[in-house]
Amino acid sequence: MLLNEKFKGTRIILGSGSPRRRELLAGLGLDFTVEPQTSFVENNEANLPTAEIAEYMAKGKSFGHRALADDELLITSDTIVLIPDMDLVLGKPADRSDAITMLESLSGRKHVVETGVCIRTNRKCVSFTAFSDVYFKPLTREEIEYYVDHFRPYDKAGSYGVQEWMGYAGITKIEGSFYNVMGLPVQRLYDELMKF
Repeated sequence: MLLNEKFKGTRIILGSGSPRRRELLAGLGLDFTVEPQTSFVENNEANLPTAEIAEYMAKGKSFGHRALADDELLITSDTIVLIPDMDLVLGKPADRSDAITMLESLSGRKHVVETGVCIRTNRKCVSFTAFSDVYFKPLTREEIEYYVDHFRPYDKAGSYGVQEWMGYAGITKIEGSFYNVMGLPVQRLYDELMKF
């Protein structure tokens, strides 16, 4: 049985305003609606280990959503960027200066993209985290400023989109899911939905 047949009669909701997540979920052949509203405020007040932050955020977004009907399934997600050798967690940049600083910190080193996903109905909740290692070449200040000024990556964790100019010019290697780096680990999501 294919995924779209398994969830026939279920109203699938993507709890995210990200156009990249919409594109990736649509790629699985599912019909869904988009409802990004949540009362959850993103923070790490629980002081969680870095490997648990994204999943915690995804679950927080899910339980901060409106009440679900019995025939509804909600998918929420959160992505962060970790620089292990600096013990640094990067979310979305606040402004141009912050975006430039983030990209300077990624330049010439490996970082980890962590995406947490929560799948929930009224009867069940499953969450998981996917990890991908991403390697950047050393970037010049000119390259960083060009990217920030032309692509304005202010809605992206770590200040870059793997599917944009910076991904083409700056990334030398990815270990793990490319789509996870883009914002949604769709192959793992597919498997989890098939088991759900």
